[in-house]
Amino acid sequence: MKLIGITGGVGAGKTEVMKLLSGMCRCRILLADEAGNEVKLPGQPCYERLVALLGRQVLAEDGTIDKKRMAGLIFSDPSLLEQVNGIIHPEVKSYIFRQVEEERRKKEADYFFLEAALLIECGYGELLDELWYIHADAAVRMERLKKSRGYSEEKIRQIFESQLSEEEFRRHCSVVIENNGDLEKTRLQLQAALERLEKP
Repeated sequence: MKLIGITGGVGAGKTEVMKLLSGMCRCRILLADEAGNEVKLPGQPCYERLVALLGRQVLAEDGTIDKKRMAGLIFSDPSLLEQVNGIIHPEVKSYIFRQVEEERRKKEADYFFLEAALLIECGYGELLDELWYIHADAAVRMERLKKSRGYSEEKIRQIFESQLSEEEFRRHCSVVIENNGDLEKTRLQLQAALERLEKP
């Protein structure tokens, strides 16, 4: 089973790529965001530590950690953000490892795709067989984010600036998939990338 990381800036269309891949090969797909949500649930490893750090104000009525409240607290305070990442990232890594081991035991998947915007920054590169960069032009990404998330241009620019540059993504990734809106073109590129991996 090959481990492949799927990364790229916000609005590059990673979710669409994952949908395509799920229909093209026998694979397990794991989104790092989902893993991040999982480890923050009540009874999971990060829950008590995050509540102790951020206070009960971070909880929703049902006792789960409210993502918006947490974001509001940590993004205005860099030292708090660092502490929260220090709690969550190691647990997310452990969670991902457990999922990979489970898939290896099952022997049902040929590929394990891990999708995350921060794969490179969080040091996942050395754990994976390959990193694939999903690229879309800045103008396309901006349009998508305005439509899908209702973000202002100002907010989008801030997010773009906080993420790795295109050069940096390309430097770390062995495959670049252009994803500017023609899904058939994207599918053909993915097909070529998979065929290359299947060659002995």
